[in-house]
Amino acid sequence: MEALNRFGQALWSKTRKGRMSTVFTILGILSACVLAGSILTGNVSAKQAVDSSDARPLVIPSPVTLSNGFSAIVKEVGPAVVNINTETLPKESSNGASGGQMGQGGQGDQGMQDFFNHFFGFPGGNGGQENQGPSRALGSGFIVDPRGYILTNYHVIDGADRIYVKLSSDPQNSPDPGRLATVVGFDKDTDIAVIKIHSDKPLPTVKIGNSDSAQVGDWVLAIGEPFGLSQTVSAGIISARNRSIDEGADAHQVAKGEFQKFLQTDAAINPGNSGGPLVDMASQVIGMNTAIYTQSNGNEGIGFALPSNTIVNVYNQLIGPEHKVVRGSIGVQFQANTSSAVAKMYGFPNGGVIVSEVVPGGPAAKAGVQPQDIIVSVDGKPIRDGDELISIVSDKHPGTTISLGIIRSGKHITLACGVEDRNKLYANMGTGAGASNEASPSNAGETKFGVSVQPTTAEMNSALHITGGVVVANVKPGSFADAIGLYQGAVITEINRRPVTDVAGFNAAASSLKSGDDVVFVVRNPQNPSGGDSFIGGTLP
Repeated sequence: MEALNRFGQALWSKTRKGRMSTVFTILGILSACVLAGSILTGNVSAKQAVDSSDARPLVIPSPVTLSNGFSAIVKEVGPAVVNINTETLPKESSNGASGGQMGQGGQGDQGMQDFFNHFFGFPGGNGGQENQGPSRALGSGFIVDPRGYILTNYHVIDGADRIYVKLSSDPQNSPDPGRLATVVGFDKDTDIAVIKIHSDKPLPTVKIGNSDSAQVGDWVLAIGEPFGLSQTVSAGIISARNRSIDEGADAHQVAKGEFQKFLQTDAAINPGNSGGPLVDMASQVIGMNTAIYTQSNGNEGIGFALPSNTIVNVYNQLIGPEHKVVRGSIGVQFQANTSSAVAKMYGFPNGGVIVSEVVPGGPAAKAGVQPQDIIVSVDGKPIRDGDELISIVSDKHPGTTISLGIIRSGKHITLACGVEDRNKLYANMGTGAGASNEASPSNAGETKFGVSVQPTTAEMNSALHITGGVVVANVKPGSFADAIGLYQGAVITEINRRPVTDVAGFNAAASSLKSGDDVVFVVRNPQNPSGGDSFIGGTLP
């Protein structure tokens, strides 16, 4: 720095003395040096040869089988996983008839669409294209019998006029839709269907496992055709067992998920995976991928698969002579969930089911079962809750007799009770085939009307000059009650001229009604005690 200062001072001194020629000479020399350095540097970086004789070529190694075993499982199971694509013709045809292979009426493609709307968050409907041409849908399935029997979800084939199956060995990009399949049988309650294709030679099959062996944390693979992408595999773990999904009620006000208890997994499941297998690390199918929970129209790590033990039980009945599932019933209704305080008060702290209502003329009524009896065992096996009671009784063949262990007024008694066909029992009651055999009457008002109620207080009864009733605590938006104008805070004293003095009476009245019935509520308004009765009514959808 000091030298630079001295150079600058000298340059300035010479300039002042008028020796400009010398200055320009020095500057010229410096510029020439800089230019020469740049040229030399450029020549070295651009043209200098590099000796790479010591560089070694890259080599692709021989294939190595990894230790996780996933690929081995896919190779074993994959050939038995199929693509299912369906075609549904326009609902309105020129001759007013609709073709089909299912032998029973269905909801067409809309039934499947409604399922995806509920679980996958898809927009509803077909965009007004119902009558513009055939609608198509995709799903998955897996072969369980080399003669061509295939398991899938009922919602995959619901309402389809034509069902096609593509094997893993078939050309995936071919315009050929696949092999035409026929429906062997289906069970709406569990969303399981069996279809069959013709084959001149034995087809590859999966191995069925025991879903009871599946534990939370176990590795599983989901295989299927999400979005039509063939043979897609995703891995995850079992994240929960015995999971229920609240699907609401069907046309007969039956809880749709009554016979569905799922394995939950975080293996990626997307639209099109439905009906595909959930496989454990022993290459055994322990579930059928059925639904996901999503708020973004895609996988969010919560998927549901029907357990293989449920599937086997249903499949064996569907391939039988009648091609349908028969479930047993004893004809009782009960509250699905009771608090520990109720269990302690009524003497069943270790588990049991308190009977709310006995179906008149049903097996339980004939056996002598009474309301407020607590069923604590069936054939000597303890009952923890209503799910266990439904599971055990529904598996019993109609015509058999079971032994009910009951607590009545603190005393233990045993009753011999017959078992009847669930569908026939409730069809005879006029509630329609498929009505629930152990439906909870405590939820009847909520499922049928869309309201929850509470008992009136003594002060309210006195103010309204009534002997009893129920207060509407909540009205579900869009429900039947909401549509006819039943409002929160209203006091219901009658339903169809039947006095309602408490919650049990309200639920009993609701349980006796079915779709298409006229319903009239007699209500009082606590805000206008002197206003007298009001009448609110409508027809149940």
